[in-house]
Amino acid sequence: MRLDRIIQVLLPHDEKFYTYFEESAQNLVNASTLLLELYKCIPAERPKLAQQINEFEHQGDAVTHKIYAELNATFVTPFDREDIHLLASALDDVMDLIDGSASRFILYKISGCPPDMKTLIEIIHSSVLEIQKGISLLRDFRQVDELQKILRKVNEYENQADSIFGHAVADLFENEKDPIQIIKMKEILVALETATDACEDAANVMETLLIKHG
Repeated sequence: MRLDRIIQVLLPHDEKFYTYFEESAQNLVNASTLLLELYKCIPAERPKLAQQINEFEHQGDAVTHKIYAELNATFVTPFDREDIHLLASALDDVMDLIDGSASRFILYKISGCPPDMKTLIEIIHSSVLEIQKGISLLRDFRQVDELQKILRKVNEYENQADSIFGHAVADLFENEKDPIQIIKMKEILVALETATDACEDAANVMETLLIKHG
């Protein structure tokens, strides 16, 4: 173990980062749960759900700003500053993409939700649940096997999303005759698939932390 790592482990550090990351992960779970409800409910109920998702996005922004402020104010952090910044940014990206997908669903007046789009939304929710589990393990890196299992599942979900996204776009071009509708649906599909990429980015940061501290 390098001398700077030994010093980092031995010195007291601010525990707030763990709490902030757990808060951010919970916001993601709340938002992705509402996104599941968005495609299931009747159109008249969707604006209210989209607004609630947007409120969670604002809460997520507030948590991210608290993390950045704490980085500037804290001398010794529980792990590398760059990794803290990367993880906060990845979680914030997931939230932005969930919020953006919900907003487009309302703005574009999408009446139905194709099966592949539903599956992508379900994958996002499953990925976010795994991310939350992973975040909860950051306080104690002794559960190496459990964290590795979580990270593998997030990676598997992202691979599934890639395949489903390709099929969804191909199906859209094949069966949808309205070019405006193609543009609308493709934008939402891209945002959803990119959200799974952001989940994998968060998992990759946690894997880096595991390598450094596990």
